[in-house]
Amino acid sequence: MIDPTILQAGLPILLAALAFGYLLGSIPFGLVLTRLAGFGDVRSIGSGNIGATNVLRTGNKKLAAATLLLDMLKGTAAVLVTVHWGLDAALAAGFAAFIGHLYPVWLGFKGGKGVATYFGVLLGLAWQGALVFALVWLAVAFTTRYSSLAALVAAIVVPIALYLFGFRDITLLFTVMSLIVFIKHRANISRLLDGTEGKIGAKG
Repeated sequence: MIDPTILQAGLPILLAALAFGYLLGSIPFGLVLTRLAGFGDVRSIGSGNIGATNVLRTGNKKLAAATLLLDMLKGTAAVLVTVHWGLDAALAAGFAAFIGHLYPVWLGFKGGKGVATYFGVLLGLAWQGALVFALVWLAVAFTTRYSSLAALVAAIVVPIALYLFGFRDITLLFTVMSLIVFIKHRANISRLLDGTEGKIGAKG
């Protein structure tokens, strides 16, 4: 957990943290890895998303795992690199990395849904919250095989858990990020309600 007593950053540092976080978060690892592996454009299959769940629809589990790890680590790295500038800088960089994944400039601001990067930012700021997210996600995913539903339930639980754990300084940030996760999953929510949502491991 980041020490909240670290001196808070000034405006130039915050802007630098935002820029760094956004550029790091906007790297589309899912698209890059699938192209390098010879699978073409991952946006042409399944949900059209660049995240690990859609990469898994290529049938390559290792590629999906690599995408998940890299999308997660860019959120964690954004936090850990900028924490030396202050807590505010780390929060700004983490949020910007999340937004960068959702709206990467390289892809016309059409990116992923941010769940892995959300988790990575959470891991960098409060490992306890990341543990809660992981346990909830695994439980829901295992019982339903819906990655989207697992992410949505975890996104509800995390801000509550952070508040109860006493991480008041980051609860608001993750409340906002969770709301954005829901917005980005609008189509998934509709498919879940009508029973047409793709399950984990289903090929596109």
